[in-house]
Amino acid sequence: MVRLVTSALAALFLVAGLASCGNTIRGMGNDAANAINATQDAGKRVERAATR
Repeated sequence: MVRLVTSALAALFLVAGLASCGNTIRGMGNDAANAINATQDAGKRVERAATR
């Protein structure tokens, strides 16, 4: 019985840990995309300012 409970808890923690990793990776992807967009927007502003 103890072994069953221990195995169930281990599986629960494993699933929770993997879900957390997925959220972290997704968040890092969003951060990278936002950084790219900000860099592109800054470049467009510089280009517009240079052509005035």
